Amino acid sequence: MKLNKFVLALFIAVGVGWFFPQFGSAQSGIPLNTICSAGIAFIFFFYGVKLSPEKIKAGLKNWKLHIVIQAATFIICPLLVLICYPFLKNEQQEMIWLSVFFLATLPSTVSSSVVMVAMAKGNLPAAIFNASISGLIGIFLTPLWMGLFLQQQSDVDFLQIYFRLMIEIIIPVIAGIAVQRGIGRWAARYGKQLAVFDKSVIVLIVYKSFAESFYDGTFSGMQWNDLAIICVITIVLFFALYGIIYLISILLAFNREDRITALFCGSKKSLVHGTVFSKVLFGNASFAGFMLLPLMIFHAFQLFIVSYIAGRFGRKE
Repeated sequence: MKLNKFVLALFIAVGVGWFFPQFGSAQSGIPLNTICSAGIAFIFFFYGVKLSPEKIKAGLKNWKLHIVIQAATFIICPLLVLICYPFLKNEQQEMIWLSVFFLATLPSTVSSSVVMVAMAKGNLPAAIFNASISGLIGIFLTPLWMGLFLQQQSDVDFLQIYFRLMIEIIIPVIAGIAVQRGIGRWAARYGKQLAVFDKSVIVLIVYKSFAESFYDGTFSGMQWNDLAIICVITIVLFFALYGIIYLISILLAFNREDRITALFCGSKKSLVHGTVFSKVLFGNASFAGFMLLPLMIFHAFQLFIVSYIAGRFGRKE
């Protein structure tokens, strides 16, 4: 229910951005850009604080499972979208494709992947390891994938992107790891409050991104059939990725627990990382809100469908 309320809050933020876009625009006197940047830095600082070196070391043993999950997340999923690139015919199709490609390059979720694997009675230590390491890998691979196409956008400064990536994400993660022994227990004790803070920052970034897009008229040329196409594409992408992971896990003769972990960790995408990466990668670009649309649809869908599948796996045990 908490996750569903969070999704609802995100769509409410989009609605507020539609009715009150002026407060999130670049011309607004409210320093939302600075507030969001500071929020991102704190999110990744505490991400570093909560990383467990012991769990990461212990999880290195099951290397076949880890390779399948990370390859599905950062190689197979982007390639599934990349093969459609030659068939694009106009600028609107290219924008839709780029937003779906951004979704495909993102890391896996952390909390919901672990919860779903636990519900389905899969390999929980491996899920914790892969969910944690996926976010770290995504810090480097997501910008590299997007850099192949962002350089074609005239209003995107890629050097500035990497500077923001260093200041808002990489340095905070390193700082969090450095002070882990000092405040790790405190962060664990107030984990629920920190989760609320993370979600609040995400909601604010979503509002700002969509408000800016509405204010600049980015969605003015978008039709309802475009939205339907995005919905269909994201759902097809999920099932295609899920099916490929299932076949690979069968070919590699994974046991039941490892197969569940591969399916749930490898087929999911992180809304938290996607939202903060969009802030870093796209900044104040007018299309920033558009880039988040497939991710929000994918996130809502994966919560419902994976919860259902996890429940079925759990009952079969």
